[in-house]
Amino acid sequence: MTLMTPIDILNRMLSNDLFSQWLGVECLSVSEGACTLRATVRPEMTNGFGVAHGGITFSLADSAFAFASNSRGQHAVSIETSIAHTVPVFPGDVLTATATEDHRSQRLGRYTVRVLNQNNKTVALFHGTVFIKPDAWALDPAQDNQ
Repeated sequence: MTLMTPIDILNRMLSNDLFSQWLGVECLSVSEGACTLRATVRPEMTNGFGVAHGGITFSLADSAFAFASNSRGQHAVSIETSIAHTVPVFPGDVLTATATEDHRSQRLGRYTVRVLNQNNKTVALFHGTVFIKPDAWALDPAQDNQ
């Protein structure tokens, strides 16, 4: 079985991830244990206060977290996440989420995602833990669970 590269895995995951597509995520980089995504906040992403709904920064960070944690070739699923929103986000803001691997063992991985706006100001800080399954990503989707 031929294993996939980090970009192959991201592209496979993203092709089935309609929500990340709706967010308009653009991959700036992906490597083993890391991923950087960018998205622009649109008016329909705001709440009743006219600022971006907290779920927008959470979702962008969660996508970067998912791609980073799966990038080493094994299926990884989220088991715990948290986020701190530090600065309001407005329509037109361009957000960049960078996920980095803090720790990875055979079964667990811990990641930090920093979300910055176009002024390089931190707007959110996300932490997440994944459970690493024994299943490997394979070039042939039918072999993913073998």
